Amino acid sequence: MTANILFSARDALWPVYEPLITRYLTEAGVAFTLSRDLAPDEVDYVVYAPNGGVSDFTPFTRLKAVLSLWAGVEKIVGNESLQVPLARMVDHGLAEGMTEWVTGHVLRYHLGMDSHIVNPNHEWLFNPAPLARDRKVTILGLGALGEAAAQALTALNFQVSGWSRSPKDIPDVTCHHGDPGLAEALAGAEIVVLLLPDTPATTNILNADTLTLLAPGARIINPGRGPLIDDDALLAALDNGQVGHATLDVFRVEPLPADHPYWAHPNVTVTPHIASETRPVTAAQVICENIRRGEAGEPFQHLVDRQLGY
Repeated sequence: MTANILFSARDALWPVYEPLITRYLTEAGVAFTLSRDLAPDEVDYVVYAPNGGVSDFTPFTRLKAVLSLWAGVEKIVGNESLQVPLARMVDHGLAEGMTEWVTGHVLRYHLGMDSHIVNPNHEWLFNPAPLARDRKVTILGLGALGEAAAQALTALNFQVSGWSRSPKDIPDVTCHHGDPGLAEALAGAEIVVLLLPDTPATTNILNADTLTLLAPGARIINPGRGPLIDDDALLAALDNGQVGHATLDVFRVEPLPADHPYWAHPNVTVTPHIASETRPVTAAQVICENIRRGEAGEPFQHLVDRQLGY
């Protein structure tokens, strides 16, 4: 049998992914047809991105799975026409890139680098940092990305706590879960990293109430999803000193509008959604492994729980 694969993503990605998918499926011994233009009733797998044009899956009568190129699936998870397994992108290249970005900004805050890099008055600022073992870092979200970041930070001796909706067990990380665990994870945190998915249960998880749990002057790092933070509450916490600084890579509206208060706030660093990108080489390997599994009758990897939303 030949697996018919529809590539449904933005045009610029086709010349990048087509040779990679072709290579890895050929190496795996999978017979396949890969195209950007297949009749829906002939398609076995859709390699999917929200900007690829497919939104109604009803005509895809022989579809076996939808394989997302994106780690976030909030734009498809509620699609009622999708009645087959949905796999999200869990890419070790993405995890490595995210870990590097998070670790860099945690160290930037921990070491107080900004005061030395931006020093217009040429002051001799003697502000040595404590050792990492004395700095409390909390990661909200202990999925593939959060776990990788947590492990990197524990390797540097930070006190790392983490929170997830379901129980997790990560060596040298104090893991909390559920509603009571959120307050425990945030209590006294000096640096908070958000790596949660965007679901109704995580919207505004940092809000006027939860921000008061942090250590005064805490730092916020958000490379996860924009709606995780109540923007008005964060701005108020920045103004009153409860939060000392925030580095934000994701926003409710992207690109961030030019008149948004974050741009002008002296204690906000805006980065243009660059924390980590899906790496085509490793992402294609993930996609092809799931197609191989589907053709061999093996379970798919990284399936989305439609009830949880990720």
